[in-house]
Amino acid sequence: MATSVLKPSAALAQGGIRDAEIESLIAEYSNPILRAAGLSSQNIRIHLINDRSFNAFVVDGQNMFLHVGAIMKSSTPNQLIGVIAHEAGHIEGSHISRMHTQIARAQQAALFFQLLGIASIAAGALGGGGGNDMAEGGAALMYGGQSAAMRSFLNYKRAEESAADQAAVRYLNATKQSSRGMIETFRLFLEQSSTAGRGVDPYAQTHPLPQERIASLQRLASSSPYFNQKDSPELQLRHDMVRAKLDAFINKKNRAVVFRDYPESNQGLPARYARAISTCYTRGSAAAVPLIDQLIAAQPNNPYFHEFKGQCLMEEGGGMNQAIPPLRTAVKLAPKASLIRVMLAQALLGSNNNAVLNEAVENLRLALVTENTNSAAYTQLANAYARLNRQADAELATANAYFHRGRYTDAKMQAKRAQAAFPLGSPNWLKADDIINFQPPKPRG
Repeated sequence: MATSVLKPSAALAQGGIRDAEIESLIAEYSNPILRAAGLSSQNIRIHLINDRSFNAFVVDGQNMFLHVGAIMKSSTPNQLIGVIAHEAGHIEGSHISRMHTQIARAQQAALFFQLLGIASIAAGALGGGGGNDMAEGGAALMYGGQSAAMRSFLNYKRAEESAADQAAVRYLNATKQSSRGMIETFRLFLEQSSTAGRGVDPYAQTHPLPQERIASLQRLASSSPYFNQKDSPELQLRHDMVRAKLDAFINKKNRAVVFRDYPESNQGLPARYARAISTCYTRGSAAAVPLIDQLIAAQPNNPYFHEFKGQCLMEEGGGMNQAIPPLRTAVKLAPKASLIRVMLAQALLGSNNNAVLNEAVENLRLALVTENTNSAAYTQLANAYARLNRQADAELATANAYFHRGRYTDAKMQAKRAQAAFPLGSPNWLKADDIINFQPPKPRG
């Protein structure tokens, strides 16, 4: 039996979004920070959450989550890089595992005081004179104990946030970047939390921001030789392009909103990008393609313009055959962008041209080197193999698709069918064996 490295991915996919352009930019922001933090070998994954509020958090030592609102509300790359650096500080400091321990201690302390309080109340109820005083004392003991436990935990939380701030400044200095963006972000949320109640973004609630913490960060950051370092114009443009793209896709059926945010009087590339996306989804590919071609003329080597042209043609009336040439160009310009390869394979399979089946298989196999938890890609691969009459390969791909959707029973059944057709001990036999012998995680609680 092979040593299995299979991990279910279905839970991480819920509420998430995928986009090759955005993920490429986030990787460019995060990779230097993760190297500076000594985390580059730990396979840290950054997941994008489809939520417009500003928030970022880590849940363990390997997964960081960014709301798309954090990208949209960061006016500069440096502001978002500072947030990523802060979250990396939590991972490097093992704050999450220690926080779980602290929560457990706080809960135990609160429970201890609660039990003492219940005992005092019971004694007061059963006793004679003075019983009311004892009962009131018991209630106070319960409340006071829980309050003390909560204060202890919040003090711990503030200390961890401060430690993550200091670590973030260290990473930014190591990568010769400014910490100014962190201060700008934190001051924004301090102002929000002091002037608003219900409308405050979650980041301000999960990352305590007392004035003294920001003052301490200001002193630390301003002493850096890189404090006045600015983002390059090229990086700022890419940041603005991604913000415009997100705005346009989130409001893709509401042309009025997109054209309000990016009016035709604004002839900058990000505004034109947003309007092209909106036009595609409100007026169809025939109206949008001329706008996309203008973007391509401005930046012929931008793979994401070619990718979007193919996507628009696929989804809004142009057809699969018309989408293939721009997607091939996008893959040529960005050969490591696995998501674009998956989209090209989708167009190739949708063209109903059996002559391109092997091209689809090759793109999917290359994509799955890094997209090895992408259930949709496995489903497409199964489709391609079935049309090539490679039944066992199709069944193994289907097993992987089920597995990464969390359908373990179906995955095991398909894997057993596939394994029977592979030579004993062959690579595909071992891959099937991993699925057959996988033990699903037991539900907590």
